[in-house]
Amino acid sequence: MFQTITFVVKFALIKNIQHMLQIQGFVFNFASENTYILYNENKNAWIIDPGNMLEQETKAIENFITENGLKVEKILLTHAHIDHVLGLQWAFDTYKVPVTMHQDDKEVLDMLQASGMRFGFKIDPVNVEIQYINEGDELDFDGEKFKVYHVPGHSPGSVVYHNDNQKFMISGDVLFEGSIGRTDLYKGNHEQLINGIKNKLFILDDKTQVFSGHGNPTKIGFEKEYNPFFK
Repeated sequence: MFQTITFVVKFALIKNIQHMLQIQGFVFNFASENTYILYNENKNAWIIDPGNMLEQETKAIENFITENGLKVEKILLTHAHIDHVLGLQWAFDTYKVPVTMHQDDKEVLDMLQASGMRFGFKIDPVNVEIQYINEGDELDFDGEKFKVYHVPGHSPGSVVYHNDNQKFMISGDVLFEGSIGRTDLYKGNHEQLINGIKNKLFILDDKTQVFSGHGNPTKIGFEKEYNPFFK
């Protein structure tokens, strides 16, 4: 059905005097989607956008968690497009923690079976416990705060998780290195996405690192200056 995809593991270290956060990225599935594990010195961890599809992909993320002795406390979704949730049921069943997402993307998650058919494979609907988040909410990770920005346009419930203390965000498919998320998908809106990025993300510190749903990390300052969608 699909060629076996060799996934690439990326690593970045984010730290300050008080705390140390580490983010481990995996490139998974047919869309080269970035799945992230965020963890700290207490061995607590969040899984963000579990896109593992193939057996060896699931084994890679599972082994990383086990070998580092991590305790998964949350599963976060930036949005619910198929490439970002292919491993969602596995993650929920394995670690038995709620799934955090914006309510406006629940309808996208409910379309998972139909989305799979369009890509030529069968996928069961997910059955998970969900905790909904909204614009301005803050998630606590052992004292590190992550502010939620609702930035629709790629999908109706796309969110960005931003840590101001250590100057980084998980942006999903809102903002990429030199690009933005597609807006020709279900309930996409180009103007809405552009305005959301300008008014919510581009006002943040230029040094803020952006860990996107696909491709390489970037920085807010770089995107403000060079991203062709904002010229």
